[in-house]
Amino acid sequence: MRQCRWLELLSDYDYDIHYHPRKANIVADALSRKERIKPLRVRALVMTIGLDLPKQILKAQIEALKPENLEKEDVGGMIRKDIPKEKLEPRADGTLCLNGRSWLPCYGDLRSVVMHESHKSKYSIHPGSEKMYQDMKKLYWWPNMKADIATYVSKCLTCAKVNAEHQRPSGLLVQPAIPEWKWDNITMDFITKLPKSS
Repeated sequence: MRQCRWLELLSDYDYDIHYHPRKANIVADALSRKERIKPLRVRALVMTIGLDLPKQILKAQIEALKPENLEKEDVGGMIRKDIPKEKLEPRADGTLCLNGRSWLPCYGDLRSVVMHESHKSKYSIHPGSEKMYQDMKKLYWWPNMKADIATYVSKCLTCAKVNAEHQRPSGLLVQPAIPEWKWDNITMDFITKLPKSS
């Protein structure tokens, strides 16, 4: 979470990170140690990150609006035109949205793709379910979204390991029976295989 906060803070500024090798550093660090094997040098690196998400959303919405899929997708009559409730409205690119947020249908497994990118990408750094919901609800909408995000975060193994000390211990805590007489029951614990030390 600390890295996430620093990343959000630094993303507001234009900056360059300069590394001063070897003797230019006042304190020697691991990066300035002598290299034994000549490293590979990359002359140019082009990295394109993109899921082509708007086209995938439009394709999934078209499939979800087919008559055979419509009953599963039309929650509360939001797609039907004859009910005067909040309705999904088309954008300029053809995708349907609710109050400016893109509707993600069940079809195409787009919800899990978006949740994966929002939770496990190197820029998000495993936010909790509430933070992830607050970030995602600005851009996307689907029925029961908050519960789906909470379920997704609860299944993340990395988050479970980090939050293990804040959770209740697994299993039932059983109090041992109190003996009625002195020396009625004697137990011994043997600790073995300890590391050797001075």
